[in-house]
Amino acid sequence: MSFLTDDYLRTMIRQPADLLTGLDAMVHSFVGSYKFNPGMIGEFLARAQEVDKLAPEWKDLSDHVLRRKLLEFKDAFRRRKKDYESLLPSALAAIRETASRRVGLRPFTVQLAGALALYRAYAVEMATGEGKTLTAALTCVLNGWSGLPCHVITVNDYLAGRDARWMEPIYEFCGVTVGCVTGDMEAAARREGYNHAVTYTTNKEIVADFLRDRLWLGNFQQAERRQIAHLLGRSTNIERGLVMRGIHTAIVDEADSILIDEAVTPLIISRAFPNEVFTDACMVSNEIAANLQPHVDYRIDERYKEIEINPRLKAELADRIKSSQAQFRGVGGHMELIQQALTAREFFHKDNQYVIQDGKVVIVDEFTGRQMPQRTWRAGLHQFIEAKEGLPMTTPTETLARLSFQRFYRLFHKLSGMTGTASEAIQELWDIYQLPVVSVPENRPCQRKILPTRAFPDQASKWQAVVEEIESLNKLGRPVLVGTRSVEASEHLARLMEKTTVWYKVLNAVRHKEEAGIVSLAGERGAVTIATNMAGRGTDISLGKGVAALGGLHVIASECHEAQRIDRQLFGRCARQGDPGSARLFISMEDEIVRRFVPKVVRSTIQAQLQTRFFGARLAAAGAARLAQSAAQRLSYRRRRGVLRMDTWLEDSLSFARRDVS
Repeated sequence: MSFLTDDYLRTMIRQPADLLTGLDAMVHSFVGSYKFNPGMIGEFLARAQEVDKLAPEWKDLSDHVLRRKLLEFKDAFRRRKKDYESLLPSALAAIRETASRRVGLRPFTVQLAGALALYRAYAVEMATGEGKTLTAALTCVLNGWSGLPCHVITVNDYLAGRDARWMEPIYEFCGVTVGCVTGDMEAAARREGYNHAVTYTTNKEIVADFLRDRLWLGNFQQAERRQIAHLLGRSTNIERGLVMRGIHTAIVDEADSILIDEAVTPLIISRAFPNEVFTDACMVSNEIAANLQPHVDYRIDERYKEIEINPRLKAELADRIKSSQAQFRGVGGHMELIQQALTAREFFHKDNQYVIQDGKVVIVDEFTGRQMPQRTWRAGLHQFIEAKEGLPMTTPTETLARLSFQRFYRLFHKLSGMTGTASEAIQELWDIYQLPVVSVPENRPCQRKILPTRAFPDQASKWQAVVEEIESLNKLGRPVLVGTRSVEASEHLARLMEKTTVWYKVLNAVRHKEEAGIVSLAGERGAVTIATNMAGRGTDISLGKGVAALGGLHVIASECHEAQRIDRQLFGRCARQGDPGSARLFISMEDEIVRRFVPKVVRSTIQAQLQTRFFGARLAAAGAARLAQSAAQRLSYRRRRGVLRMDTWLEDSLSFARRDVS
């Protein structure tokens, strides 16, 4: 019986409902509006205050008695004893006392409220620096006591390892084992990491391991099939090849980044598949694309990032394709590859979407600014970028399995998350993941000052103004963090700063080896840090001695991001935990998001107004930038819903059993 139970839990997943439409969608939205109404945080805070009142009962207990009580709670939660959840306030009070004794951190009332919300499967919005790591650990102890797999999913290996080690004394004292899984681990170490009650890992690693396990299972993804085979004496010996013990509960750190920004990114398990015909076709298509003229031979749609070849040119290209040696799916296949080659030239640029490392094209995550060395683009795009950069084309790959992050997280029975910026994504988190959002207030009032946006007609004048603001603040001794959207932008600002006497540090996908050290010093007196979005995510920028009296850290956003919440994430680097700080946004009418989503006639009008310093021009420019962000957010949301519909259609069409994942 234990074999059947453990084996069933190993592949037990939730079957997510299809996206709703019409009246069903309206009713679903109404239910969601009740769950994430502002009054919900009042309920969680009231429960947290109940826990707070129980503190005296636990404070004077010896370690021995406290541990014995915790193990009694563990037994009640594991066995699901009658009314066991009535023990929740007392259990949480005991865990709180444990945290105070074992790691020297006593959770605030707002952290207790956050832990309760996570336990009830909410996405919790907590301001940057309010202690999300400890909040998650409180909930993970409760989840770990259930005996079901609990995963804490972070954005990088460093945070996964750090948080697991940091919180381990709490888990150990509460009778819960904890492990972590990072990218450098072999299969045996991964199996050991997942075999704990609570496992810290990253978005990429858990999805990759889930897919590899499903590939190993093949036609035996359903526990019933494996049980029948076992009863018939044809054991599948699944324990030999599987590393995970199943998925059930997930707490997603930086939930907006993982569940929204990276939602439609597919994780693909592939293998090298030499294909000379395809490679030859790519070479021919690349040569043809190199000789085509933009706006003459093809049209560029910057908003949707699409290429449309001039219909009058297609007949000529067909003749050129037929005369070439390569034969790949006929003329139509070549035409698709030519469009892909043009896409690589027009929309993928070095130090923006990718960098060159050791003679290889390495993708840069658009939202975090981090390198993703294990990922490649599909359908020849990676090869075309290599050709554009004069690098040898890598061997094409064959897809063995693929799964979007969006679809994966819909498979969890209990999903919750934490982030500093969830309020802008309330509706999407509910529609896609049935994940309601609750905003937890700060423990101390926020002292962040958002200064008026500065707007400029062109990028040159904008960058010069950024340099001047850095210099003026540096003279006062205030530390400055400048956020840029790309490696190219950070390097450009660094070149401008070379002409000044200000000492600075650069942190981006190329210069990232000293990230922890750079971030740890970013709040020191006179420090200037130029960084992509990777700076400080998941870490505190502590203020140096005397910096608070000067006004704290000043954050400069050098342009708008595609979502306003990403601007808020950057601003959240300053004024943590009641410290002072300030932030300002700089924009120009030549910024990418403005070019893509603001009509040319509107841009030109505002540019002229800014050049003549027309009254109200700054407000008009700021309004245009916000409208561009809104348009970008709507487009991204439609794309994510479209990918989810396609995933659902493929699942229904290609699977004999909907419980199979491939």
